[in-house]
Amino acid sequence: MKWNPLSYSRAFLGNDIGIDLGTANTLVYVRGKGVIINEPSVVAVNQKTGQVVAVGKEAKQMLGRTPGHIRAVRPLQGGVISDFEVTEEMLAYLIRKAEGSNKKLFGPRVVIGIPSNITNVESRAVRDAAQNAGAREVHIVEEPMAGAVGARLPVQEPIGTMVIDIGGGTTDIAVISLGGIVSSKMTTVAGDRFNNDIIQYVRSEFKTIIGEKTAEDAKIAVARLVPGDVPVEKTIRGRDIVSGLPREITLTDMHVREALTASLESLADAIKEVVEMTPPEILGDVMQRGVFLFGGGALFPGLPRTFERMLGVPVHVVQDPLTAVVRGAGMITENVPFYENILLSHADDISPSLT
Repeated sequence: MKWNPLSYSRAFLGNDIGIDLGTANTLVYVRGKGVIINEPSVVAVNQKTGQVVAVGKEAKQMLGRTPGHIRAVRPLQGGVISDFEVTEEMLAYLIRKAEGSNKKLFGPRVVIGIPSNITNVESRAVRDAAQNAGAREVHIVEEPMAGAVGARLPVQEPIGTMVIDIGGGTTDIAVISLGGIVSSKMTTVAGDRFNNDIIQYVRSEFKTIIGEKTAEDAKIAVARLVPGDVPVEKTIRGRDIVSGLPREITLTDMHVREALTASLESLADAIKEVVEMTPPEILGDVMQRGVFLFGGGALFPGLPRTFERMLGVPVHVVQDPLTAVVRGAGMITENVPFYENILLSHADDISPSLT
């Protein structure tokens, strides 16, 4: 085997890591190993000592079950950092876990996917958090672009490609051509909004209060946007508003469709806005090739058919939609010079002077 000094020095100096920094889940890709971490973006903090008690799956199990001095928080809200210090702790934990015993001389080179249309200050906060967590080099890429790369769509060619990334906190809609985003929109109509819709529906229709985790479990179990021959139902438990006592109710796929109707219409309106901003030539490509879905929301049964009916164009779910963004970030780490034009530069996330 021929010795390559460049690859040897790169492998010796530091790891290459891709991160999909999501509101609901954070995924980590390590070069040579693939996607090795998929953890909820939740951190449990002891408010008495300020120490992190748990991160990821262990912390998510504590949501709604912690004593007064322990706070289980999601440090990213709406796709942006709402708690900088906790996000830093979470990134440090994930980077340490990704490196494991394979720690190198220097910190890793990291490519992080973030929502499109976030501010320069928010982008810089992500970069700073990763550097403080131990990364020696940080590159930022917008999630729609990273997902398109991960799905092996022709992002560098003069072909219009429309992608929709439906995550936990945000949905990113973008039209891509020649390595850039032609038109885009970010909306908070996403997984968390759907959970809240179910919570509000159950409260209104059944006079019962349920928690976020119960709503999410019900969404996964019975959500069917296209009615089937046999109704799907799930028994859930909550607290009766009137008596204050525990109560058990049966939620069906019809209930969930009713609960999500307004949000789905709002999401369709956002997609139509992006279509209206897209030049006609590129729009012709989109009509011919269709729209590509990825992110956790792409797994919603019946969602592609619902969008096809609303938009009048074919809708495709990419292979392994949950990991498309982090796979794209990982592919970028493997050839940063080739993808340099799609990365956000340091100048993009420097906040403007206040003087």
